[in-house]
Amino acid sequence: MSGAWAQTGIYTEEDYYSLPEDVREELIDGRFYLQAAPSRMHQKILMEISAAIRDYFRSKDGPCEVYPAPFAVKLFEESDRTVVEPDISVICDPGKLTDRGCTGAPDWIIEIVSPGNPGHDYVRKLNLYTDAGVREYWIVNPMDRSVYVYLLEKEDKFRTTAYTFRDKIKVGIYEDLWIDFRELELQAGRKKS
Repeated sequence: MSGAWAQTGIYTEEDYYSLPEDVREELIDGRFYLQAAPSRMHQKILMEISAAIRDYFRSKDGPCEVYPAPFAVKLFEESDRTVVEPDISVICDPGKLTDRGCTGAPDWIIEIVSPGNPGHDYVRKLNLYTDAGVREYWIVNPMDRSVYVYLLEKEDKFRTTAYTFRDKIKVGIYEDLWIDFRELELQAGRKKS
């Protein structure tokens, strides 16, 4: 299945969980969208950012948890037609966590752009996460080494700020959490001294 094939009908959460284990698709508004295999740099960014967030949460001993993909997020509790797999999901309400993943909007989502379909993260998912009430959404683009931070200010409006991999970025929904991209090990072939 993929977003490119002719889909008949509307698919549901039941169809999503019936997919073969080796097939990675997201279900958005009843349609399936293929998730391409991530690049090495994509995975490196995913691990470095997830580890920084996890370390922060451990130091605070709070209720928030970070989950890297694949991790199923049913964004709308009342609808069974949307299940996504954000690259990084941060959930601070333990009541949203289930054996299958998360039901309801995570507090913070980070997507790492793939070269094949950047519009999926910049347009489709931005609109989807706005509608779901995600409080903060980051789009990390390894190709141009940029980070776009969308912070939900009103019910349906994000404030957007652009950064680069040379910046230390304040997480808007936490008082003292910063992600310093200069300190993350994101250089190809770079070794720690």
